Amino acid sequence: MSAEIPRTTSRTLQFEHGSAIGISNRWRGGQYCSILTPVGIVGCGIYDLETPAEFGQAIAIAKGTPQDPLVEPEDLFDARIVGATPLAADMGIELGMTGRQAVELMLQSSQESPA
Repeated sequence: MSAEIPRTTSRTLQFEHGSAIGISNRWRGGQYCSILTPVGIVGCGIYDLETPAEFGQAIAIAKGTPQDPLVEPEDLFDARIVGATPLAADMGIELGMTGRQAVELMLQSSQESPA
């Protein structure tokens, strides 16, 4: 009997200020999703903020519920941001804004800063 293979998908997502990569990962009993921009990640609540903050990374997280989990990257568009690293906050990301708004701020920031 073989074990189920976890599923991972990625795709390019278009936003007003550029493109980002949407990622979804699923396994038996769990899942997470994220949107990867040139300067940081908008992701679901599986992401820790302490470690990326220590490394100076921009991470903003939204949180689903067991009844309404965040599974696909598009689920983050309307989800509310519940946490952010200091660098993400420096980009203007605030608690309560949508994931789409956070991605747009990261994309704007990526255009302002050198690669």
